[in-house]
Amino acid sequence: MFTGIVEELGQVVDLQMRDGHARLHIGCREVLDGANLGDSISVDGTCLTVTTLPEEGGFTADLMAETLRATALGDLEVGRQVNLERAMRADARLGGHLVQGHVDGVGTISQREELPGTVFVTIDAPAELARYLVPKGSVTISGVSLTVVDRDDQGSFRIGLIPHTLAVTSLGVLDVGDRVNLEVDVIAKYVEQLLAGGAPSPYAISEEPA
Repeated sequence: MFTGIVEELGQVVDLQMRDGHARLHIGCREVLDGANLGDSISVDGTCLTVTTLPEEGGFTADLMAETLRATALGDLEVGRQVNLERAMRADARLGGHLVQGHVDGVGTISQREELPGTVFVTIDAPAELARYLVPKGSVTISGVSLTVVDRDDQGSFRIGLIPHTLAVTSLGVLDVGDRVNLEVDVIAKYVEQLLAGGAPSPYAISEEPA
């Protein structure tokens, strides 16, 4: 589990494609504090497992074919910046929102509008995610917890980025045409499934005598 608060900007050292899967090497320092093999680290919003800790620094993670299909990690190139976050500690503050690191879809930046103090970015998301995007609700974009400003019925939505977010995340260098990983609010998905199921809750108060 993550919070969507980026701890460090890492850099792609290497991305080796091998028969439909890949090995990703990320250069970083801060997120390696206390890191062990098998730990989870969010890379641009995708929960990955640390597979090696090379002597030259950073960490590697293996990307299976499904990860390459379902995320934008296959677009990465050597030198590209990525958002990194370690798994949340149980006693830590939840500064963003509940983030699983399970990418729901890949969006494309369709517009970037720079205004004093704010950059508004419009993202075209898969149509099936539109119902989870609520104005003033939470969304994770490439691992960053953000607030939806507004949206349309086709899946396009806007976010606003303040100078701090632009400076400490990879969103500051993204432009029109770039693809981003999207994770919608997991609570919305659970609520939808419960309402669609129609099954009575086992915790509902019964009016019948015990």
